[in-house]
Amino acid sequence: MNATALGSIYFDIGHCWEKEVAKVSKVRKQRDWKPIVKCSIKGGNSTSQKAVRVGVLGASGYTGAEVLRLLANHPQFGVALMTADRKAGQPIATVFPHLGTQDLPDLIAVKDAIFSDVDAVFCCLPHGTTQEIIKGLPKHLKIVDLSADFRLRDISEYEEWYGQPHRAPELQKEAIYGLTEVLREDIKNARLVANPGCYPTTIQLPLVPLIKANLIGTGNIIIDAKSGVSGAGRSAKENLLFTEVVEGINSYGVTRHRHVPETEQGLADAARSKVTISFTPHLIPMSRGMQSTIYVEMAPGVRVEDLYQQLKLSYQDEEFVVLMENGSIPRTHSVRGTNYCLINVFPDRIPGRAIIISVIDNLVKGASGQALQNLNLMMGYPENLGLHYQPLFP
Repeated sequence: MNATALGSIYFDIGHCWEKEVAKVSKVRKQRDWKPIVKCSIKGGNSTSQKAVRVGVLGASGYTGAEVLRLLANHPQFGVALMTADRKAGQPIATVFPHLGTQDLPDLIAVKDAIFSDVDAVFCCLPHGTTQEIIKGLPKHLKIVDLSADFRLRDISEYEEWYGQPHRAPELQKEAIYGLTEVLREDIKNARLVANPGCYPTTIQLPLVPLIKANLIGTGNIIIDAKSGVSGAGRSAKENLLFTEVVEGINSYGVTRHRHVPETEQGLADAARSKVTISFTPHLIPMSRGMQSTIYVEMAPGVRVEDLYQQLKLSYQDEEFVVLMENGSIPRTHSVRGTNYCLINVFPDRIPGRAIIISVIDNLVKGASGQALQNLNLMMGYPENLGLHYQPLFP
């Protein structure tokens, strides 16, 4: 091929390329596109095209951060305000760099928050601080509280286990406990939902259907539970330092863990009588994940297969509670970063007893994921919106 022919080809290609570039430039001007670099840096969570404007109170903690992560892919919920008193004035990227790609407002103090342009609130504040704040919120707001401040119906029991009087007893009467798969219809009509704790979620989901069906006794339930370190929150504590936690396991809250009365309340509702459990939690050197190994006594004449079939019947239409195939052992790796709860039941070596294993991600199904599931219901949306995440593995 001679130089003249080759030059002609290059000219034709270049001419065509210039015309295509001109077309693209014209379209960009017509659509008023933003710079490409900016579009690649910011995305998700903008309220401009979302139907529901959401506030996140306590956005600098782990559950608040997890709410923001989940909302990034929600088609209807956009973040209108975020509070974090000690981080007020800062962008989220300085607190949680992994959220810096989202288009989010700066953090502000709770006292400076204006709720007139907000439809719903996730309250991710520490236990003991939430009652006064929620009591002062406008009545038009739908609220999901991730603390323990409204979980216990008996306010004297709250004072006994949390060491301070309840500061919003009238509001407690309005609160609905938010174990989604069990109390779905009540949650749909609620204004204030008390989101369950992580341990109670892993325990109640398998036990409530079995107790209601009278398949297990309630007088000898033993629970050995284990949690990743994020379950203890983000505050700096000596016992949560890396060197204190790594390469070890330790029990804590023996006989006095605050999730005991919450769990017993839910199981008692199922049994229609008082239930007392033996519950011991353990801290495991991993960031997230939770497993409850539950030892139960079966009712006379009941087999392990009966327990399996009852769980299958109870959860066959549920998206987020999954009964595994016979013999499969639930693993926390299999739910990491998701809203799933995996359950299975096994025969104990002791006749008449069974072993139930239940696993969740403590920050998702055990906190922020279930909170989003609940707010979806409260706002009239399918409860799985924003929750279609597959497990992070390995």
